[in-house]
Amino acid sequence: MLGVRPAAARTLGVDGPCHLCDGDDWSYLFRSGAVLVYRCADCGLTRGHPQGPPEDRVIDGGTLGRADPGMEYLPVPDSLPEREAAKGYLRLLRGQGQIGSLLTVAPTGHPFADVAHADGCRVETWLNVAELGRATLPEHHYDSVIVVFQLEKSTEPLAMLEKLRRALTQNGSLLVVTPSLESWPARLFRDQWTEWRPENLYYFDPQTIQGALLRAGFGEVRVRPDERLYSLQHLHDRARAFPHTALTRSIRLLSHGVPGPLRRDVRMKLTGSSMVITARPREPRPRPLLSIVMPVYNERESFALTMDAVLEKAVPGVDKEIIVVESSSRDGTRELVQQYRNHPDVTVLLQERAKGKGNAVREGFKLAQGDFVLIQDADQEYDVEDYDALIRPLQTYQRAFVLGSRHIGGWKIREFNATPGVVQLFNFGHLLFLSMFNVLYGQRLRDPFTMYKVFWRDCLHGLHLECNRFDFDFELVIKLIRKGYRPLEIPVNYRSRSFQEGKKVSVLRDPLTWLRALLRYRFGSIYRADPA
Repeated sequence: MLGVRPAAARTLGVDGPCHLCDGDDWSYLFRSGAVLVYRCADCGLTRGHPQGPPEDRVIDGGTLGRADPGMEYLPVPDSLPEREAAKGYLRLLRGQGQIGSLLTVAPTGHPFADVAHADGCRVETWLNVAELGRATLPEHHYDSVIVVFQLEKSTEPLAMLEKLRRALTQNGSLLVVTPSLESWPARLFRDQWTEWRPENLYYFDPQTIQGALLRAGFGEVRVRPDERLYSLQHLHDRARAFPHTALTRSIRLLSHGVPGPLRRDVRMKLTGSSMVITARPREPRPRPLLSIVMPVYNERESFALTMDAVLEKAVPGVDKEIIVVESSSRDGTRELVQQYRNHPDVTVLLQERAKGKGNAVREGFKLAQGDFVLIQDADQEYDVEDYDALIRPLQTYQRAFVLGSRHIGGWKIREFNATPGVVQLFNFGHLLFLSMFNVLYGQRLRDPFTMYKVFWRDCLHGLHLECNRFDFDFELVIKLIRKGYRPLEIPVNYRSRSFQEGKKVSVLRDPLTWLRALLRYRFGSIYRADPA
C-alpha cells in the first residue's frame, strides 16, 4: 500500500485502518472537548477518537454522550432553515428523476418528513443511523434514498453506503447531507468549529466523500454547498445545542444585545457547514478499466513507438483501452493510426480537420468507458513506465486526481532537447504562469500544466469543457480543482523535444490563451448547467 506505515495507528492508539483507503497512518490534529481528532495521512479522511458503541454516543442530539458528561446537548429545533433546506433537498432529488419509493435516513423529528408529505412524496421507510445498522433492507427496492446528517455518525460509513446502494434500484438516486471540512465555518473556526461533536465519528471533504461514494459503488457524484436562510435567533439556538466554545459563546452573547423582532425576523442566506451530495448506483467492474486518451497530429516519427509502448505496458490489477483521436495529419500519421483500428483494445476516431489538442482530448473523453482516464501524447516526451505510480493512488482511493510532475523528484529525469535560450524562455514562462495559477486558485502546485493528468472518469461528471488548444491543460485542472479535487503530484520522467522535432506550442499565441483561461475560469459556473 502506497505510503502506509502500519505501526503508526497502533502507536497513536487509533483502532483499525482507514475505511476509505485501508491505510493505518493516522496523524493527530487536535483535541476538541473529550474528542481527539485524527486524519488519515494517505487519503485525508478525518475521524474522532475514541469511538464507542452507539449507546455511548449522541445519535439524535437529545442524549448526553458519555465522552464529555459536563457538556450540554439540546436537539436543534424544527425551524425555518431546516424546512427550507428540506425543500431544497427535494428539488435536487426531483432533478435526478422520479422520487418514487423513498428511504429516509435522518434524525428522529427532522422536518423532512412533513415537507416530503406536503410535497406529495411517499416516505416508505424512515430510519436513523443506529436503526439502519440493525435493519435488513430489501435489495433494489427504493427509487430514492436521502441521508441527512447521519453518515458522519456511522461507525462504518463505507459499509453504510454500500448497504444503501444495494437497496437502490438500478436508476435510483442518492442524496447525502453531511458536514464539510472545506466549508468556510470549518476553515475559519478550525478547532472551534461547532461540528466537532462526540456523536460525529467521521468528517469528509468534497474529495473524501466522492472517494467513499466511488468505492461504495456510486457514480455521477456531484457536491454542492448547503445554503440556508438563517436568523440570529436560530444561530443562537444552534449555539446552545452545540459544544461550548469561544464561537458559540460569542454568538449567544451577541444575540442577547439584539432586539427580539430583529433577532427573529431578519434572515440571511448563508452557506453553512455542510455539503449536499447527489449520486447514482453504478455496476462495479471486477477489475478497473483505464482509458488512455491519445490526441495525434503530425506525429509520424514518434506515434508508432509511443503506441506500441502503451499497448505493451501492463498496469497490475488494471485493464486498459486506448482511444486515439487523429486530427487529419498531413505527414502520413493518419495512415499509421489506421493500422491499429482492428486491435481489440484500441478505438480510433478520425477527425475531418485539425481543431486543436484540447478539442481532440475532449472528443476522446466522450468515448472513454473506463474507471480511470489518462491523457497520453504521442510525442515520446513522457515515459509510460510511470503509469504504475500515477494509477496507484486512484486504485487505493487515496486521490481521485493525480498530476505527473516534471518539476519534482530526485532521480526522475528532466531533459531538454532545445537551445539554451528556448529552455530559459520556457522555464520563465512556467514560473510566471505557475505563480499566477497558485495565487488565483489558492494552490501550491509545482506543475499543473503537465500532460500526465490522471483521474477517475467520474470527476468529469457535469463539467463543461470548451477549450480547443493547449489552454485546455489549464481549463481541465482549474475545473477539477474548483469541483473539489486536490491533485496529488507524482514525479515523472520527461524528455522535452525541440521545435525542429515537432513541438507545437506557439510562443506568441498560446500564452495569451493561457492567461485568458486563468482569469476566465476563476469565477462562474464550471458545470454544463447551473445547480438546481
